[in-house]
Amino acid sequence: MRSQFRHVALFGKYHATNHGGALESSRLVLDDVAQFLTRQGCDVVLDQETALHTGLSHYPTLGMAEIGKQCDLGLVIGGDGTMLGIGRQMARYALPLIGINQGRLGFITDIPIQSYQDVLQPMLQGNYQTEDRSLLQAQVVRDQRSMFSALAMNDVVVNRGGTSGMVELRVEVDGRFVATQRADGLIIATPTGSTAYSLSVGGPLMHPSIGGWVMAPIAPHTLSNRPIVLPESSEISIDVVAGRYVSANFDMQSLAELMLGDRITVQRSEHKVRFLHPAGWNYFDTLRKKMHWNEGA
Repeated sequence: MRSQFRHVALFGKYHATNHGGALESSRLVLDDVAQFLTRQGCDVVLDQETALHTGLSHYPTLGMAEIGKQCDLGLVIGGDGTMLGIGRQMARYALPLIGINQGRLGFITDIPIQSYQDVLQPMLQGNYQTEDRSLLQAQVVRDQRSMFSALAMNDVVVNRGGTSGMVELRVEVDGRFVATQRADGLIIATPTGSTAYSLSVGGPLMHPSIGGWVMAPIAPHTLSNRPIVLPESSEISIDVVAGRYVSANFDMQSLAELMLGDRITVQRSEHKVRFLHPAGWNYFDTLRKKMHWNEGA
């Protein structure tokens, strides 16, 4: 039975594997997946950066925009960091993505590399579950001018420099004053990002179907300053009142240096990332496995 996806793009993990055996392993895995897809009747292309860094020159290549416009499916081979980067770029095209885990955690790359053929084959034939994940749209405003804008799939983090003291941040939600926070920083996380940095500072886990954000302080001066869940329709504004070497991070993959008086605005993006999961997948299975729940029970 032929694949219902005709034109499939492969995205590889190459940023952290540009040395020795790791790069060779990544190249071999990509080539193996590409050959498997070809046997299923798919026309396979590689994104240009993956092809360049892995040396897989015998497959057609396309730029990211062309992939978004021309392909039916994207296969991301790597870890969650790889998926974050590809997900942000493909969201505007609504290209469905499947994640094959070649990393460590795999919260959003949920197919083990060791068994990808058995899992992927029925998915290519239409036996899968669809899930949409929300994105954050953030911008840095200085003197009423937008200086920087970015999408985030996990989180937007405003924090202090490594050797500086606390920052002071004035927070508003939908134009209403919430508090002026003195802390090491502040995290605005999506449900997807609730298992990332937000979790490490005591934020709650959020099911991805919940329409909300987590706002979590990092090491707050006032211990009663706790994480709070906000509706995803909210617009959050963060003003930098005091602090040195303050920055804003977007999925920990892009960075904006901040000045006193800068305002960071965060709201729901008009785009979503579309994931395809194996039939029978559910979020609690992922949590139980990745968080090591029930071990020894």
